[in-house]
Amino acid sequence: MQLPSRCQGGRHTSITTDAKLHKVSKVRCPAGQACGGTVARQLALYRHLPVSDRDLDVVVFGATGVTGRSVAAYLAERSAEMSLRWAAAVRDTSKAARVFGEAGVEPPETMVADIGDRSSLAAMAARARVVLNLVGPYTLFGRPVIEACLASGTHYADLTGEMPFVRRIINDFDGPAAAAGIKVVQTCGFESLPPDLLVMLAADAARARWDESLATADLELTVTLPPGVPRPSDAISGGTTQSMFAIAGDEDAELIADPAALISDATSASAVRSASPITIAPRRGANGAVIAPMAPAAFINPAVIQRTAQLLASAEGRPLEPFRYREGVVLGGSSVLQPLRWGIAGALSATQAGLRSIAAARPAIRRPIASTLGRMLPATGFGPAGERLVRWTWTMSVQARTTSGRDVGAAVQADGHPGYLTTARMLAEAGLLLAEDGATPARAGCLTPGAALGSGCIERLERAHMHFSVSP
Repeated sequence: MQLPSRCQGGRHTSITTDAKLHKVSKVRCPAGQACGGTVARQLALYRHLPVSDRDLDVVVFGATGVTGRSVAAYLAERSAEMSLRWAAAVRDTSKAARVFGEAGVEPPETMVADIGDRSSLAAMAARARVVLNLVGPYTLFGRPVIEACLASGTHYADLTGEMPFVRRIINDFDGPAAAAGIKVVQTCGFESLPPDLLVMLAADAARARWDESLATADLELTVTLPPGVPRPSDAISGGTTQSMFAIAGDEDAELIADPAALISDATSASAVRSASPITIAPRRGANGAVIAPMAPAAFINPAVIQRTAQLLASAEGRPLEPFRYREGVVLGGSSVLQPLRWGIAGALSATQAGLRSIAAARPAIRRPIASTLGRMLPATGFGPAGERLVRWTWTMSVQARTTSGRDVGAAVQADGHPGYLTTARMLAEAGLLLAEDGATPARAGCLTPGAALGSGCIERLERAHMHFSVSP
């Protein structure tokens, strides 16, 4: 099976994979071929090993990182409750043994897979029903794993929030994945599974109760930190910072500020941009609360949520009706501290505005800035651990209004660090759902979490310490 990739100076690299022999060879197009930057062709479908014959349900690729080890721990717990065959895929088995030993996790199998060795990726994907990819930044390292999964007929999920990368994957692989019945599910963690499901639940309730669409949806996140003095690693990991600056240096970095970045139809995209521009300014919430921009970035969830709306409208044969979407983090507290809260919200907004400005700059300016900041800030592997992962609680709620002015809401309550522990649990449970025949909607292609998993997944996510509700 031959998979498309980005053109470089009139020459593109594609990958031909023989999954039976696990051989991989590179094939180059003739110099000067007019491929327009992205190779677009309908691919001949590879004759896959039937998914029912795979010896593994889930493989965790990158299982030794901050989030990867929590995914492995969750799957170890779940394997004691259900018939589950899973494995960890790592680059260094010695490091893996040490990390898993410290975490008290014993994977049934640990296999070697490396981004630089495409045959190892092909062998990994050929054995699994689902590959969960935790090796980032995805802009730099994600594509070969997706290619291996498509070549083997394997479902795929990751945690990327790198919108330019997600858009390229949609452009190149949505058609082939849909034709092959493969789900490619990105942004399948705290960004953007909970907000995507919440807005979808509110929209489903509005259609079921009143046969109406949403006109607005406001999402608010409230977080309670664990006891003790906050630490820098509590807020953001090295992997997240490296991903943010990989985005800023990306050739399509300007897409991050586009709420329709993941919608291919030009007319629909224009309507979404008009109805729901991304805002990062602080605003006033209920009871004197201050609403700061979403952390770690305000440029991820909007595009995912709008793509879900477009995918579901298309699947149900109805026109897309764009709605205004806003989100933010609630900074609550006493009135005495309100000036401080406004100051914090302003600082967060300024940071996000700076990222947007870097992304909008000319490549000659933004790439050196992104590279320098990437070297200065924490590297992959820096992040919270132990008790600093566990003793968090958080609530995310959506208050929506229909086109006729009726109100409907949805909420999720959860425990665990939202960006790492809860993210690990939800990604792992999503992987189990994707591996299970009939547990998710039949649709395939490059999908959002909501479109891939459907609203029926909320009962299973209870096991991941996430409790959803719809009101009134």
